[in-house]
Amino acid sequence: MAETALARPGRATRRVRVVTSAVIVTAVALAVLVVPPLAQLDQQAVDLANKLDPPSLAHPFGTDDVGRDLLLRCVYGLRVSLLVGLVAALTATVIGTAIGALAGAFGGWTDRIVMRVVDALSSIPHLLLGIFIVAMFRPGVWPVIVSVALTHWISTARIVRSEVLSLRSRPFIDAAVSGGASRTRVVVRHLLPGVLPQAGLAAVLMVPHAMWHESALSFLGLGLPAHQASLGNLVQSARGSLLAGDWWPTLFPGLFLIIPTLALAGLAGAWRDRINPRRKSELML
Repeated sequence: MAETALARPGRATRRVRVVTSAVIVTAVALAVLVVPPLAQLDQQAVDLANKLDPPSLAHPFGTDDVGRDLLLRCVYGLRVSLLVGLVAALTATVIGTAIGALAGAFGGWTDRIVMRVVDALSSIPHLLLGIFIVAMFRPGVWPVIVSVALTHWISTARIVRSEVLSLRSRPFIDAAVSGGASRTRVVVRHLLPGVLPQAGLAAVLMVPHAMWHESALSFLGLGLPAHQASLGNLVQSARGSLLAGDWWPTLFPGLFLIIPTLALAGLAGAWRDRINPRRKSELML
């Protein structure tokens, strides 16, 4: 009874966090789908007479250094950053799932070679490796996506390999092998479906990470072109304004980056508890 009473506040808090995260993610999805197509021209409109206006009714987020509305710029920049994050995260998840499943299913020398490559790449900072990759191309969306995808599949590969090694010891895998199923059939029909929930969770957690990675590259001038609105470019272009005491061109793009990250993390935590009942029961005690 005592454990149940203690668990109720924790469950209520998690429920509120999940609902809040879902509302934020839904609002972000609606904003990036509806607002940018309607405001694609307006967010580029220059009004030098109203440059660096503080937040007001006419401009809730204020204006930037050339008079453009920051609310529209932030929403449009969020759309670009979110697109980069989604495509990069999905690509990295596919690469990591394939490599992790290959290492775990075949084992032996295949596993050793793959994991040594993973260990070697893990020793290099993601941002440094991403800078090296993106520097070989002109600034643009696809070089950033390739850079993020090629530097973020490693954690997914480790997770998938661990899950595959766990599944290989299950009786139904032994039964499939005894029944004459080939190794490829065992991987495709039995092992991959078992790791998809973990791979999906890794993809969700990777989206905000990829968004931050894109923002860091754009902030350094190596990501998206300077004329293209992204959250990293907005923060980068606001550095001079911040030194002059104008805080809003930096604050609001930063919040547009932080709030969706926290919301996605909240949903990912609920997903993790759902696919890992043991951890959920431990949290409820």
